[in-house]
Amino acid sequence: MPIVTAAFAGVLFGLGLLLSGMADPAKVLGFLDLAGAWDPSLALVMAGAIAVGVVGFAVARRRSASLLGLPMKLPTASEIDRRLIGGSVLFGIGWGIAGFCPGPALVGLGMGEAKAAVFVLAMLVGMALFELAERRVSPPAGRA
Repeated sequence: MPIVTAAFAGVLFGLGLLLSGMADPAKVLGFLDLAGAWDPSLALVMAGAIAVGVVGFAVARRRSASLLGLPMKLPTASEIDRRLIGGSVLFGIGWGIAGFCPGPALVGLGMGEAKAAVFVLAMLVGMALFELAERRVSPPAGRA
């Protein structure tokens, strides 16, 4: 059942990205172009997403298990450090250059967009490089 629920949530999220325009790189770049022809419509989408997220996390914090009986795994870190800031900057640069972030890029990939394929490939390479760097800095337990 969890995989069916996850698939449903993924499809619902993808449809939301399509309907909101978040999967359209031109619309996203228009939103990010504060000095040019700024398109503020995605600000409303983001505000709505934040509102839903705040309510969802408030409910989740009160629970020890999900509706499917699985344990709740909420983020516990609250520290703002160089790694978080650096990752945020890299994310923002990539978003500003490509007009994609991971979710909309996967939607674009599913729609056969070549730019999305390039973005997803670059994202996977970046994730692999990060994993390699992490292993060098802190080897997994039992591998010293």
